[in-house]
Amino acid sequence: MAVKLFVGNLPYRTSPEALKAFFAEAGEVVSVAIITDKMTGRSRGFGFVEMADESAAQKAVEMFDGKEFEGRALKVNEARPREQA
Repeated sequence: MAVKLFVGNLPYRTSPEALKAFFAEAGEVVSVAIITDKMTGRSRGFGFVEMADESAAQKAVEMFDGKEFEGRALKVNEARPREQA
């Protein structure tokens, strides 16, 4: 079952393709989404990476949490369900 990871502190110029290639080192990447501002279309500096299984997700957290990516130290952890407003 796929596991979604939260990825914070992304450089604003990061592309989904670059993020997917980076996380592929830990295992199969199902999807990548970089969150953008609705008004400007600019990256908000965080996103989500969906890994194919629990072991790949755990490996990605261990490998990439605190690791530098394009000049910034990433924050990587398992995504929590979105809270209702």
